[in-house]
Amino acid sequence: MVSEGKMVKVNYTLTVDGEVIDSSREGQPLAFRIGSGQVIHGFEKALIGMKQGEKKSFKVPPDEGYGQENPGIVHEVSKDMLPPGPKPEAGMILYARDPKGQSIPARITEVKENTVVVNFNHPLSGKMLDFSAEIVEII
Repeated sequence: MVSEGKMVKVNYTLTVDGEVIDSSREGQPLAFRIGSGQVIHGFEKALIGMKQGEKKSFKVPPDEGYGQENPGIVHEVSKDMLPPGPKPEAGMILYARDPKGQSIPARITEVKENTVVVNFNHPLSGKMLDFSAEIVEII
């Protein structure tokens, strides 16, 4: 049975608003240790108590997934602050550095005449996540 500290291999499909966002079904199962923080809390929590070979569908709300959308991390930035390269377009992903030097992805959500609006929220923040999962192996 899946419990804290166990290694698991899981096949899953993630759907958001009816669109498949991610799936391990065509490749290798996702392998991780329960309680390690490697996956979102709601996904891990839903697997607890499942047995090898068991399948389950479940929803993960934003607070147990990628969090709520935070308007405080959406910024308007001058175009001359952008790195050289292709012309900025809505949907384009840029990478910034946090104070610790870690790379942070940001989506351009709007392009204006001299500025762009950049959203540092995770693309799935504020979304209800629909999963189907199967426990392939418990180690």
